Formats: sequence, C-alpha cells, structure tokens
Amino acid sequence: MFLTNANSLYRSPLDPRDAATLGLSAAAEVQRFLTFRENNAATPLVALPSLAHEIGVASIHVKDESHRLGLGSFKALGGSYAVIRLVLDHATEKLGRQVDVAELATPEVTDVAASMTFACATDGNHGRSVAQGAQLVGARAVVFVHAGVSDERVAAIARFGAEMVRVEGTYDESVKEAARVAQKHGWTIVSDTSWPGYERIPGLVMQGYTAIVREALRALPEPPTHVFVQAGVGGIAAAVAGHLAVALGDERPIFTVVDPARAACIFESAKAGHPVSVPHGEPTIMAMLECYEPSLVAWRILSRTADAFMTLEEEDAIAVMRRLARPLSGDPAIVAGESGGVGLAGLIKAASDPDIRTALGLGPQSRVLTINTEGATDPEKYAEIVGMAAAEVIGVNLENAR
Repeated sequence: MFLTNANSLYRSPLDPRDAATLGLSAAAEVQRFLTFRENNAATPLVALPSLAHEIGVASIHVKDESHRLGLGSFKALGGSYAVIRLVLDHATEKLGRQVDVAELATPEVTDVAASMTFACATDGNHGRSVAQGAQLVGARAVVFVHAGVSDERVAAIARFGAEMVRVEGTYDESVKEAARVAQKHGWTIVSDTSWPGYERIPGLVMQGYTAIVREALRALPEPPTHVFVQAGVGGIAAAVAGHLAVALGDERPIFTVVDPARAACIFESAKAGHPVSVPHGEPTIMAMLECYEPSLVAWRILSRTADAFMTLEEEDAIAVMRRLARPLSGDPAIVAGESGGVGLAGLIKAASDPDIRTALGLGPQSRVLTINTEGATDPEKYAEIVGMAAAEVIGVNLENAR
C-alpha cells in the first residue's frame, strides 16, 4: 500500500519544540557527547552502485548502523544518550551547578547516578541501549520485554546488568506495564515512544538519532534527493525527517516512511489524518518495527515532513536481507537484521511500481539514502533466514578486499 501525505499540516514548519530537539545545535551537542564514548566512530556509508543501476536511479547509499557503538543497531544512539542526559540533569539539580558530560566519571556524578533507576520497554535494541547507558554511568536498569522477544535478545540486554521483566502480550502492553511499575517505584522511564504528558525523554532519544543524519550529510558527495526510512512507533523516521527539514530547508529530500503491513500504525495514521492505533494481528518478522500505536511526537513531526507512506509484506523484508547478504557484483555485502533493510526494501518496491515511481519522482537523477537500522541482533534468526551466518557475510567482504 502507498499514499502521499494529505495531512493539513504537511510542509508546515516544525513545532518549535521539535525544531529545537532535532535542530543543528542539538545534533552538534549529540556529536560532542559521543566523543566521550570509548568505542565511538562514525558508521559506514555504503554505496550500492550495481543495485542503483538495476533499479534505475543515480545512486544508493546505505548508512550502516549495524556498527554503532558495539550494539549493532541505531538504537545505541538513543536510549544511552537519554540516560546520560538525565543523569547530568539530576546531578545539576543536586549539586546546584551546571554539570557537563566531561564530569560523568567523577565521584560526585557517579554517586548521583547510583541513586537512579531507569526503566524501559523494548523489542530488543532500545533496551540494550538503555541498559548500556545505565551501566556506563553506574545506574540501575530494569527492562520490560513482551512475549515475542527472543531469549537471545533478552540475554543480550541482560549482559549489561539490566534486570529483565517478562510481560504477556505485545510491545505496546509492555510499554504500559513499564510506565506503571516505574511510576509506582519512582523510577525514570526512558521510552522511545511518547504519550500525552510524556514528551521530553522520547525527544532526547530521538535527538540521539540525529547523529546518523549529521554523519551521512557530511559523507555524501551530494545531498540525497530521496530518503526511505522504516518506522515502528515512528521515532527514527521522525528524527531523520525532522533534522533534514531543519538542515536542508526547501532543498530537503523527498521522504518516504516504510511500515510493516502487519503493524502499520504510521501508515494508518497518515491515512486517517491523525494518530491511530491498529489492531494486533499476526506477528511480523520485522520484530523491531512491531508497534501498533504511534509516538505522538513522531507523528507530529512526520505529519509535517514525510512526503509519502508505504507498507511492506513479510517476503519483502526477507528478500532484502538475503539480497544484501548476496549483493549484485560490485556491491559490498551488508548484514541487515529482520528490520534493518526495510527502508531499502521500500525503495526497491517503489522503483518497481510505475505509479509509485512517478508519485515520488524516482528517476535516473535520483540520489537515494536509506538506513540499515540493525545488524544480526538475533544471530540464530539471521542465519536461519539468510542461510549464512553474519560472520560469513562479513568474511565475503574481507575476502573481496584482498
């Protein structure tokens, strides 16, 4: 399914709150914070010239977040950044002076962090980021996971010292349970989705994601004309679209949001013209995108900045994982998890449909940017789907480089 943005707010300026959260100075501050992370490095921007030629566009670049901060996902930028910011805010209040990130390891600040408990709900990647952030600052983390989260993903979160709580039902139910328990115990909830009265912390999470766009724009030979980004609750799509709107203004690229057909809360919100929840049905293989209720802040941004919305079927996600692992001659292989290549899959689907291609203005001059939002965060599942282990895919690139 495909539709263009018909919202009454389309192309209107960002809400001032969102412009501040996702603007140039905020992104520069995120980048400064990252310099204090031991394993920080810009993630690769990978060109796929053979695929670009096949589908009839000038270029395709994939920002490969499978390399981000040792967590294998773009989420490494959000939850941990929010935790660090919240610890510094609390330390500033407690100590009666402005506390900078450079002081994070000082006894005064670590004492404050030790008194704090951070809670979140997750499909896997956000929880790892929050848990890693809490471990970095010496705080406690309690992570709620729903019934569909694999034991392997639970173990990957727990290795950062988080306490794990299983919740029956879906991701949205785990969000509600995490918020309920956190309020009861006076913990700080670090969610990547927002609801009425709860916007600042999800805004910080999204602010962390602006590093992806900042790095990409610096590395690209020319700004993109088209961007395809996948959505769960909408946070990553909104962060990218919002920062592009601020950074490039009227020259911003045509932006398409891609949803799983089985959990298309952003698509259905666009169709309705306001945020809507979608019914829970059969689970999607795109596990990190299996969200049935949009983030209100993300929708507020996307209603203004997204140009189009589309959905993908299960086989589309599987096909792009396999295609990236075994690329066309001349293109490097990329390890993309079940949700990682969904933006690229959206491009491939759009390019193959003459009506969508025309609606988006895709053609021989188009320069497309997509984001691989996760690597093999569930290695067994990845190998089962692709028929190769992630290490084998990486090995092919190493062999070709010799």
